[in-house]
Amino acid sequence: QVQLVESGGGLVQAGGSLRLSCVVSGTFFNAKSMAWYRQAPGNQREWVATISSGGSTNYADSVKGRFTISRDNAKNTGYLQMADLKPEDTAVYYCNVQVLGFDRWGQGTQVTVSS
Repeated sequence: QVQLVESGGGLVQAGGSLRLSCVVSGTFFNAKSMAWYRQAPGNQREWVATISSGGSTNYADSVKGRFTISRDNAKNTGYLQMADLKPEDTAVYYCNVQVLGFDRWGQGTQVTVSS
């Protein structure tokens, strides 16, 4: 059974930083790309960043230069380091892997940025 568990969200002032973690179990994490998405109230879920199994990264323009995605395969864990946070970054953040062509999601972690 594939499970993704996010943590690390919270309330932070604008300009602050947070690091999100996502522990993945039930699948061969080392061989998979992992992504972070976010969903703000009233909005559709949007892609934030992806890291491939080989470590290549891609970012949405809205977070480029502020967010860093990384992974520790020994710990089956992916990370999203967020810096210079803005109120518009407020959302529930979800990690994602694909297993046999199907999206698998965690439960999400809330990030709230106050102005």
